[in-house]
Amino acid sequence: MAGDLVFERRGRSRSMMIALALIYAVLIGLRVLVDAAWWLVLLLVLPTLPALADLLRDTRAGLRLSQDRLEWQTGKRRGSLWLSEIDHMRFDTRWDFSVRVTASLHDNKQVRLPYETLPPHRDLEAALQARGIPVKRRHFTVF
Repeated sequence: MAGDLVFERRGRSRSMMIALALIYAVLIGLRVLVDAAWWLVLLLVLPTLPALADLLRDTRAGLRLSQDRLEWQTGKRRGSLWLSEIDHMRFDTRWDFSVRVTASLHDNKQVRLPYETLPPHRDLEAALQARGIPVKRRHFTVF
């Protein structure tokens, strides 16, 4: 049998720190060197605030796939499913090339896994198939 698949992502990463530092440096440069309006710079800062909050809180997200259970957590939210509950997993490739994963249960309920908890989709697909869970793929659908 395959070992557990464990994936963890942290909000405080080197790449996030570098990206935010570069963005803020450019915005400060716009204000100081080009004399950009303060309200324009503030407007451009707004989309970065969720990333800054993740960086400061060091939000963690992750997934564990064991021999009999699928568990995930992101921030304070947690979820889990017994593998015996899962009829199949659906991998939807969206127009932005991101892959969303939904567990279709035997009782016809759907459980969408939070995007930030997902490992690389090929690794997850291989681990699910190793445990006998069918995987269905849908590419570029609107819904």
